[in-house]
Amino acid sequence: MNEVQTLVYVQAAAVAVGLRLDTAQAARVASHMHRTAGMAALLDAVPLHDEDEVAELYCPAPFPQDR
Repeated sequence: MNEVQTLVYVQAAAVAVGLRLDTAQAARVASHMHRTAGMAALLDAVPLHDEDEVAELYCPAPFPQDR
């Protein structure tokens, strides 16, 4: 998305969730969102393989027993 499309998206999303944003607020949110999307695109462009970042298995700690 370009900056104008990002602003239009922010305005539409704000309406959809009932969030009142004035023009300046919407512009600031869109600016941050556009910059964040650019950073995410840079990370997404890095070629990684499954073995580059092995996911840990989730193993919750035992629930403490009442004494």
